[in-house]
Amino acid sequence: AENLANFPRPVHNRIPNFKGAAQACNSLQALPEFRCSTAVKVNPDRPQEQARYLTLDAGKTLLVPTPRLRTGLFNKIVPPQGASKADLHVCSTSQGVKEYSVPIGLDAKVEVDLVVVGSVAVSPKGYRIGKGEGYADMEYAMMVAMGAVKPSTTVVTVVHDCQVVDISEELIESHDLTVDYILTPTRVIKTDCTLSKPQGIIWAKLDADMLDKIPILKKLRELERKSGKDVSLKKSPEEGETGGGSRNHLTSDPSQQTEKARVTERGAAGQTPVTTIYLGNIPAGVRVSELKCALRERDAVPLRLSWQGAQRRAFLDYADRAEAGRALAALRNLALNGRSVNPELARSQSANRKPELRAAAGISDKPPEGRGQRHDPQGVW
Repeated sequence: AENLANFPRPVHNRIPNFKGAAQACNSLQALPEFRCSTAVKVNPDRPQEQARYLTLDAGKTLLVPTPRLRTGLFNKIVPPQGASKADLHVCSTSQGVKEYSVPIGLDAKVEVDLVVVGSVAVSPKGYRIGKGEGYADMEYAMMVAMGAVKPSTTVVTVVHDCQVVDISEELIESHDLTVDYILTPTRVIKTDCTLSKPQGIIWAKLDADMLDKIPILKKLRELERKSGKDVSLKKSPEEGETGGGSRNHLTSDPSQQTEKARVTERGAAGQTPVTTIYLGNIPAGVRVSELKCALRERDAVPLRLSWQGAQRRAFLDYADRAEAGRALAALRNLALNGRSVNPELARSQSANRKPELRAAAGISDKPPEGRGQRHDPQGVW
Protein backbone atom coordinates (compact mmCIF):
# COMPACT_ATOMS: atom_id res chain seq x y z
CA ALA A 1 0.00 0.00 0.00
CA GLU A 2 2.93 2.34 0.72
CA ASN A 3 4.79 1.27 -2.46
CA LEU A 4 7.79 0.08 -0.44
CA ALA A 5 8.40 -3.07 -2.49
CA ASN A 6 10.47 -3.56 -5.62
CA PHE A 7 10.00 -6.34 -8.20
CA PRO A 8 8.62 -8.98 -7.91
CA ARG A 9 5.13 -7.76 -7.20
CA PRO A 10 2.65 -8.45 -5.69
CA VAL A 11 4.40 -9.14 -2.39
CA HIS A 12 1.76 -11.55 -1.12
CA ASN A 13 3.15 -15.06 -0.45
CA ARG A 14 6.70 -13.76 -0.77
CA ILE A 15 9.48 -12.46 1.41
CA PRO A 16 9.03 -8.83 0.33
CA ASN A 17 11.81 -7.34 -1.79
CA PHE A 18 11.66 -4.03 0.02
CA LYS A 19 13.31 -0.80 -1.05
CA GLY A 20 16.57 -0.30 0.84
CA ALA A 21 17.25 -4.03 1.17
CA ALA A 22 20.91 -3.73 0.10
CA GLN A 23 21.45 -0.91 2.57
CA ALA A 24 19.98 -3.02 5.36
CA CYS A 25 22.17 -5.99 4.39
CA ASN A 26 25.29 -3.83 4.51
CA SER A 27 24.89 -3.55 8.27
CA LEU A 28 25.81 -7.24 8.41
CA GLN A 29 29.47 -6.24 8.06
CA ALA A 30 29.35 -4.37 11.36
CA LEU A 31 28.22 -7.37 13.39
CA PRO A 32 31.10 -9.01 15.28
CA GLU A 33 29.36 -12.38 14.83
CA PHE A 34 29.57 -11.95 11.05
CA ARG A 35 33.19 -10.80 11.07
CA CYS A 36 34.17 -13.85 13.14
CA SER A 37 32.12 -16.32 11.12
CA THR A 38 33.47 -18.87 8.68
CA ALA A 39 30.26 -20.36 7.24
CA VAL A 40 27.07 -18.37 6.71
CA LYS A 41 23.69 -19.66 5.55
CA VAL A 42 21.54 -17.09 3.72
CA ASN A 43 18.01 -17.60 2.38
CA PRO A 44 17.67 -17.44 -1.42
CA ASP A 45 15.18 -14.54 -1.58
CA ARG A 46 15.84 -11.34 -3.50
CA PRO A 47 16.07 -8.89 -0.54
CA GLN A 48 18.93 -10.94 0.97
CA GLU A 49 20.98 -10.93 -2.26
CA GLN A 50 23.42 -8.35 -0.86
CA ALA A 51 23.96 -10.51 2.24
CA ARG A 52 24.98 -13.38 -0.04
CA TYR A 53 27.39 -11.10 -1.90
CA LEU A 54 28.95 -9.78 1.32
CA THR A 55 29.49 -13.34 2.51
CA LEU A 56 31.29 -14.32 -0.70
CA ASP A 57 33.25 -11.06 -0.85
CA ALA A 58 34.52 -11.66 2.69
CA GLY A 59 35.85 -15.07 1.61
CA LYS A 60 33.40 -16.99 3.78
CA THR A 61 31.55 -20.19 2.92
CA LEU A 62 28.08 -19.34 1.60
CA LEU A 63 25.33 -21.92 2.07
CA VAL A 64 21.90 -21.45 0.49
CA PRO A 65 18.84 -23.68 1.11
CA THR A 66 17.54 -25.66 -1.83
CA PRO A 67 14.14 -24.39 -3.08
CA ARG A 68 11.42 -25.77 -0.82
CA LEU A 69 13.94 -28.37 0.40
CA ARG A 70 12.97 -30.68 -2.48
CA THR A 71 16.44 -31.99 -3.31
CA GLY A 72 18.31 -31.56 -0.05
CA LEU A 73 18.97 -29.13 2.76
CA PHE A 74 21.41 -26.64 1.29
CA ASN A 75 23.99 -26.01 -1.39
CA LYS A 76 27.43 -24.45 -1.15
CA ILE A 77 28.01 -21.60 -3.58
CA VAL A 78 31.38 -22.03 -5.30
CA PRO A 79 32.39 -18.97 -7.41
CA PRO A 80 34.59 -19.51 -10.49
CA GLN A 81 38.36 -19.46 -10.06
CA GLY A 82 39.68 -15.91 -9.72
CA ALA A 83 36.17 -14.44 -9.53
CA SER A 84 35.92 -10.64 -9.66
CA LYS A 85 33.49 -8.62 -7.57
CA ALA A 86 31.19 -8.55 -10.59
CA ASP A 87 31.35 -12.35 -10.71
CA LEU A 88 30.50 -12.55 -7.02
CA HIS A 89 27.48 -10.33 -7.60
CA VAL A 90 26.33 -12.78 -10.28
CA CYS A 91 26.87 -15.72 -7.93
CA SER A 92 24.67 -13.96 -5.37
CA THR A 93 21.65 -13.73 -7.67
CA SER A 94 19.00 -16.44 -7.88
CA GLN A 95 20.38 -17.54 -11.25
CA GLY A 96 23.93 -17.55 -9.90
CA VAL A 97 22.85 -19.65 -6.94
CA LYS A 98 21.56 -22.24 -9.42
CA GLU A 99 24.66 -22.20 -11.62
CA TYR A 100 27.42 -22.15 -9.00
CA SER A 101 25.99 -24.40 -6.30
CA VAL A 102 27.28 -27.73 -5.04
CA PRO A 103 24.94 -29.95 -2.96
CA ILE A 104 25.91 -30.59 0.66
CA GLY A 105 25.09 -34.10 1.89
CA LEU A 106 23.75 -35.05 5.30
CA ASP A 107 27.06 -36.69 6.16
CA ALA A 108 29.03 -33.50 5.49
CA LYS A 109 30.63 -32.01 8.58
CA VAL A 110 29.30 -28.48 8.26
CA GLU A 111 29.32 -25.92 11.06
CA VAL A 112 27.18 -22.86 10.40
CA ASP A 113 28.23 -19.84 12.45
CA LEU A 114 25.55 -17.39 11.33
CA VAL A 115 22.13 -17.74 9.69
CA VAL A 116 20.38 -15.00 7.70
CA VAL A 117 16.63 -15.42 7.13
CA GLY A 118 13.94 -13.36 5.49
CA SER A 119 10.77 -12.38 7.31
CA VAL A 120 7.32 -10.99 6.65
CA ALA A 121 7.21 -9.49 10.13
CA VAL A 122 9.46 -9.52 13.18
CA SER A 123 9.18 -8.05 16.66
CA PRO A 124 11.89 -6.13 18.54
CA LYS A 125 11.93 -9.11 20.93
CA GLY A 126 13.02 -11.42 18.10
CA TYR A 127 9.71 -13.15 17.40
CA ARG A 128 9.52 -13.85 13.68
CA ILE A 129 6.76 -14.59 11.18
CA GLY A 130 7.60 -15.82 7.67
CA LYS A 131 5.34 -16.67 4.75
CA GLY A 132 3.53 -19.21 6.90
CA GLU A 133 4.89 -22.35 5.26
CA GLY A 134 7.50 -23.03 7.95
CA TYR A 135 10.52 -23.61 5.72
CA ALA A 136 12.93 -21.40 7.67
CA ASP A 137 11.89 -23.16 10.87
CA MET A 138 12.32 -26.56 9.25
CA GLU A 139 15.70 -25.65 7.75
CA TYR A 140 16.99 -24.67 11.17
CA ALA A 141 15.57 -27.79 12.82
CA MET A 142 17.20 -29.95 10.14
CA MET A 143 20.53 -28.20 10.73
CA VAL A 144 20.18 -29.00 14.42
CA ALA A 145 19.59 -32.64 13.52
CA MET A 146 22.72 -32.58 11.34
CA GLY A 147 24.79 -30.97 14.09
CA ALA A 148 25.40 -27.99 11.80
CA VAL A 149 24.22 -25.35 14.30
CA LYS A 150 24.70 -24.87 18.02
CA PRO A 151 22.91 -22.77 20.64
CA SER A 152 25.55 -20.10 20.02
CA THR A 153 24.74 -19.82 16.29
CA THR A 154 23.53 -16.29 15.55
CA VAL A 155 20.33 -15.74 13.56
CA VAL A 156 19.82 -12.47 11.69
CA THR A 157 16.84 -11.20 9.70
CA VAL A 158 16.84 -8.36 7.18
CA VAL A 159 13.59 -6.37 6.82
CA HIS A 160 12.15 -2.93 6.16
CA ASP A 161 11.45 -0.75 9.19
CA CYS A 162 7.70 -1.14 8.61
CA GLN A 163 8.06 -4.92 9.04
CA VAL A 164 9.21 -4.48 12.66
CA VAL A 165 5.99 -4.81 14.66
CA ASP A 166 4.80 -6.10 18.01
CA ILE A 167 4.07 -9.85 17.94
CA SER A 168 2.47 -11.67 20.83
CA GLU A 169 4.62 -14.34 22.47
CA GLU A 170 1.52 -16.53 22.47
CA LEU A 171 1.92 -16.95 18.70
CA ILE A 172 5.41 -18.42 19.02
CA GLU A 173 5.64 -22.20 19.34
CA SER A 174 8.52 -24.57 20.07
CA HIS A 175 9.29 -25.10 16.38
CA ASP A 176 9.36 -21.37 15.52
CA LEU A 177 12.72 -19.78 14.76
CA THR A 178 13.54 -16.59 16.67
CA VAL A 179 16.20 -14.05 15.70
CA ASP A 180 19.09 -12.36 17.51
CA TYR A 181 19.50 -9.34 15.23
CA ILE A 182 17.16 -7.32 13.02
CA LEU A 183 18.76 -5.27 10.24
CA THR A 184 16.71 -2.50 8.60
CA PRO A 185 17.74 0.35 6.29
CA THR A 186 17.95 2.69 9.30
CA ARG A 187 18.96 0.63 12.33
CA VAL A 188 20.38 -2.53 13.86
CA ILE A 189 18.26 -4.09 16.61
CA LYS A 190 19.79 -6.58 19.04
CA THR A 191 16.78 -8.49 20.28
CA ASP A 192 18.20 -10.27 23.35
CA CYS A 193 15.50 -12.85 22.70
CA THR A 194 14.87 -15.08 25.71
CA LEU A 195 13.02 -17.86 23.87
CA SER A 196 14.95 -20.94 22.83
CA LYS A 197 15.44 -21.74 19.18
CA PRO A 198 14.16 -25.07 17.79
CA GLN A 199 15.93 -28.00 19.43
CA GLY A 200 15.54 -30.27 16.42
CA ILE A 201 12.83 -31.77 14.26
CA ILE A 202 9.57 -32.33 16.10
CA TRP A 203 8.44 -35.42 14.23
CA ALA A 204 5.06 -35.51 15.95
CA LYS A 205 4.17 -32.28 14.11
CA LEU A 206 4.89 -33.83 10.68
CA ASP A 207 2.93 -36.34 8.67
CA ALA A 208 3.76 -38.82 5.91
CA ASP A 209 2.74 -36.35 3.20
CA MET A 210 5.42 -33.94 4.39
CA LEU A 211 8.08 -36.61 4.14
CA ASP A 212 6.98 -37.21 0.56
CA LYS A 213 7.30 -33.50 -0.22
CA ILE A 214 10.74 -33.23 1.45
CA PRO A 215 12.55 -36.55 0.78
CA ILE A 216 15.60 -35.57 2.85
CA LEU A 217 13.37 -35.77 5.92
CA LYS A 218 13.11 -39.53 5.39
CA LYS A 219 16.89 -39.85 5.62
CA LEU A 220 17.08 -37.69 8.71
CA ARG A 221 14.24 -39.62 10.32
CA GLU A 222 16.03 -42.92 9.74
CA LEU A 223 19.25 -41.53 11.20
CA GLU A 224 17.43 -40.28 14.29
CA ARG A 225 15.52 -43.55 14.62
CA LYS A 226 18.81 -45.45 14.66
CA SER A 227 20.11 -43.11 17.35
CA GLY A 228 17.16 -44.08 19.57
CA LYS A 229 14.97 -40.99 19.22
CA ASP A 230 11.19 -41.10 19.01
CA VAL A 231 10.37 -40.35 15.38
CA SER A 232 6.63 -41.08 15.47
CA LEU A 233 4.72 -38.94 12.99
CA LYS A 234 1.46 -37.10 13.39
CA LYS A 235 -1.42 -39.30 12.33
CA SER A 236 -3.66 -38.17 9.50
CA PRO A 237 -7.35 -37.47 10.19
CA GLU A 238 -8.17 -40.71 8.35
CA GLU A 239 -6.19 -42.57 11.01
CA GLY A 240 -8.41 -41.14 13.73
CA GLU A 241 -6.41 -38.17 14.98
CA THR A 242 -7.00 -34.50 14.32
CA GLY A 243 -3.39 -33.46 14.71
CA GLY A 244 -4.02 -30.94 17.46
CA GLY A 245 -4.79 -27.26 17.32
CA SER A 246 -1.42 -25.76 16.47
CA ARG A 247 -0.76 -23.73 13.34
CA ASN A 248 -0.07 -25.67 10.17
CA HIS A 249 3.51 -25.52 8.94
CA LEU A 250 4.84 -26.76 5.61
CA THR A 251 1.32 -27.68 4.57
CA SER A 252 -1.33 -26.34 2.27
CA ASP A 253 -3.45 -23.37 3.23
CA PRO A 254 -5.16 -24.03 6.61
CA SER A 255 -8.51 -23.43 4.89
CA GLN A 256 -7.98 -26.78 3.15
CA GLN A 257 -9.54 -28.77 5.98
CA THR A 258 -12.52 -26.39 6.19
CA GLU A 259 -13.04 -26.52 2.45
CA LYS A 260 -12.70 -30.31 2.37
CA ALA A 261 -15.29 -30.63 5.12
CA ARG A 262 -17.67 -28.27 3.32
CA VAL A 263 -17.36 -30.11 0.01
CA THR A 264 -17.82 -33.45 1.79
CA GLU A 265 -20.95 -32.18 3.52
CA ARG A 266 -22.36 -30.94 0.23
CA GLY A 267 -21.75 -34.33 -1.41
CA ALA A 268 -23.27 -36.19 1.53
CA ALA A 269 -26.38 -34.07 1.26
CA GLY A 270 -26.83 -35.21 -2.33
CA GLN A 271 -26.24 -31.78 -3.88
CA THR A 272 -24.56 -31.21 -7.23
CA PRO A 273 -20.78 -31.81 -7.05
CA VAL A 274 -18.34 -29.11 -8.05
CA THR A 275 -17.44 -28.44 -11.67
CA THR A 276 -13.71 -28.25 -12.34
CA ILE A 277 -11.82 -26.14 -14.88
CA TYR A 278 -8.35 -27.19 -15.98
CA LEU A 279 -5.68 -24.54 -16.62
CA GLY A 280 -2.71 -25.78 -18.62
CA ASN A 281 0.39 -24.25 -20.20
CA ILE A 282 1.12 -22.13 -17.13
CA PRO A 283 4.54 -20.50 -17.69
CA ALA A 284 7.44 -21.68 -15.56
CA GLY A 285 8.13 -19.29 -12.70
CA VAL A 286 4.54 -18.13 -12.25
CA ARG A 287 3.49 -18.19 -8.60
CA VAL A 288 0.10 -19.25 -7.34
CA SER A 289 -0.38 -15.74 -5.94
CA GLU A 290 -0.12 -14.31 -9.46
CA LEU A 291 -2.80 -16.69 -10.72
CA LYS A 292 -5.04 -15.79 -7.78
CA CYS A 293 -4.61 -12.10 -8.59
CA ALA A 294 -5.58 -12.70 -12.23
CA LEU A 295 -8.66 -14.67 -11.17
CA ARG A 296 -9.77 -11.85 -8.87
CA GLU A 297 -9.29 -9.27 -11.61
CA ARG A 298 -11.53 -11.30 -13.95
CA ASP A 299 -14.11 -12.00 -11.25
CA ALA A 300 -13.51 -15.74 -11.62
CA VAL A 301 -12.57 -16.69 -8.05
CA PRO A 302 -13.21 -20.44 -7.52
CA LEU A 303 -14.37 -22.26 -4.43
CA ARG A 304 -11.06 -24.07 -4.45
CA LEU A 305 -7.79 -23.80 -6.36
CA SER A 306 -5.54 -26.85 -6.69
CA TRP A 307 -2.07 -25.65 -7.73
CA GLN A 308 0.42 -27.96 -9.46
CA GLY A 309 3.11 -25.48 -10.43
CA ALA A 310 5.77 -28.09 -11.09
CA GLN A 311 3.49 -29.60 -13.76
CA ARG A 312 2.56 -26.08 -14.96
CA ARG A 313 -1.14 -26.60 -14.37
CA ALA A 314 -3.95 -25.80 -11.95
CA PHE A 315 -7.52 -26.92 -11.30
CA LEU A 316 -10.34 -24.55 -10.35
CA ASP A 317 -13.47 -25.86 -8.60
CA TYR A 318 -16.75 -23.98 -9.06
CA ALA A 319 -20.08 -24.55 -7.34
CA ASP A 320 -21.95 -25.63 -10.47
CA ARG A 321 -21.82 -25.71 -14.25
CA ALA A 322 -23.29 -22.25 -14.61
CA GLU A 323 -20.55 -20.76 -12.44
CA ALA A 324 -17.92 -22.73 -14.36
CA GLY A 325 -19.36 -21.47 -17.65
CA ARG A 326 -19.13 -17.86 -16.53
CA ALA A 327 -15.59 -18.46 -15.34
CA LEU A 328 -14.56 -20.07 -18.63
CA ALA A 329 -15.92 -17.07 -20.51
CA ALA A 330 -14.07 -14.67 -18.19
CA LEU A 331 -10.82 -16.59 -18.54
CA ARG A 332 -10.74 -16.61 -22.34
CA ASN A 333 -7.50 -15.03 -23.60
CA LEU A 334 -6.00 -15.19 -20.09
CA ALA A 335 -2.22 -14.67 -20.20
CA LEU A 336 0.34 -15.03 -17.44
CA ASN A 337 3.82 -13.57 -17.90
CA GLY A 338 2.90 -12.88 -21.52
CA ARG A 339 1.90 -16.47 -22.32
CA SER A 340 -1.65 -17.64 -22.97
CA VAL A 341 -2.95 -20.39 -20.73
CA ASN A 342 -5.58 -22.94 -21.71
CA PRO A 343 -8.77 -22.90 -19.61
CA GLU A 344 -11.08 -25.84 -20.29
CA LEU A 345 -13.33 -28.25 -18.43
CA ALA A 346 -11.50 -31.11 -16.77
CA ARG A 347 -11.76 -34.26 -18.88
CA SER A 348 -14.00 -36.21 -16.51
CA GLN A 349 -16.69 -33.55 -16.88
CA SER A 350 -16.20 -32.54 -20.50
CA ALA A 351 -18.35 -35.35 -21.94
CA ASN A 352 -21.46 -34.08 -20.18
CA ARG A 353 -21.24 -30.36 -20.90
CA LYS A 354 -24.60 -28.69 -21.07
CA PRO A 355 -25.40 -26.64 -24.17
CA GLU A 356 -25.65 -23.42 -22.19
CA LEU A 357 -22.22 -24.05 -20.69
CA ARG A 358 -20.67 -24.56 -24.12
CA ALA A 359 -22.32 -21.43 -25.43
CA ALA A 360 -21.34 -19.30 -22.44
CA ALA A 361 -17.74 -20.41 -22.57
CA GLY A 362 -17.35 -20.44 -26.33
CA ILE A 363 -15.62 -23.83 -26.31
CA SER A 364 -15.80 -26.77 -28.66
CA ASP A 365 -17.40 -30.12 -27.99
CA LYS A 366 -14.14 -32.05 -28.37
CA PRO A 367 -12.84 -33.07 -24.93
CA PRO A 368 -9.23 -32.11 -24.23
CA GLU A 369 -6.73 -34.87 -24.84
CA GLY A 370 -4.43 -36.07 -22.09
CA ARG A 371 -6.12 -34.05 -19.39
CA GLY A 372 -6.97 -35.84 -16.16
CA GLN A 373 -8.84 -34.82 -13.09
CA ARG A 374 -6.55 -33.48 -10.41
CA HIS A 375 -4.73 -35.84 -8.09
CA ASP A 376 -3.13 -34.95 -4.75
CA PRO A 377 -3.55 -31.15 -5.08
CA GLN A 378 -0.61 -29.13 -3.81
CA GLY A 379 -2.49 -26.05 -2.63
CA VAL A 380 -5.94 -24.59 -2.13
CA TRP A 381 -7.61 -21.27 -2.60
